[in-house]
Amino acid sequence: MPRPLVLSLDGREFDVRIVKIDREKLYGKVEIEAYDEKGNPAQLLVLAPDGKTLIDKGGTALATVDENGDSISRADLVAVDEDGQKIETVPSSFNQINVLKKTTVEDYLSQLVKSVYWLDPVEKEDRKYLQDHVSSGLIYNFDFSYRGGTEYDNAFVLGNKTDAFMIVGKPAELEFVKLNQAVDLDATEEQEVAAEEISFENLT
Repeated sequence: MPRPLVLSLDGREFDVRIVKIDREKLYGKVEIEAYDEKGNPAQLLVLAPDGKTLIDKGGTALATVDENGDSISRADLVAVDEDGQKIETVPSSFNQINVLKKTTVEDYLSQLVKSVYWLDPVEKEDRKYLQDHVSSGLIYNFDFSYRGGTEYDNAFVLGNKTDAFMIVGKPAELEFVKLNQAVDLDATEEQEVAAEEISFENLT
């Protein structure tokens, strides 16, 4: 069972389990099975660059190498900014108490959604406590990072009388375009040209 997320709402702390909602959970899934002419299950293999070797599942992997081509551990990698300065990492939200703060529907609607989770409070009384808050139309948010990394995402908590959800995303960067000068459209109709009037004699 995954670790619970600790939320703090109006000074009350409680644990919630998060369940990711994806297309498979909403609409189900379709699996396609392929068989050869003898009725044996077909397998998906990778053709090597030599054009002859077939590589089975699990036979390929990604590796991280340095400028000399030597393999290095991902744990040794350090994130830096454009100036080469080290970027401080943020901890996983599962390792800390996450304080819910009230936010506006405008902030929520300006997000590019990455993931949606159903919130399942561990204790029954905590479930009612959370739903009493979100069912009134209030929206809360906090900084969220699943595994930790270089930056947080925005997590919004909202719901109804029966369920609460966490929507994770990033602020959308909107750019408004404005014409600096009005343009007059030419209302003159184009003259129709007959096929026999077109000459290709000067084309080389």
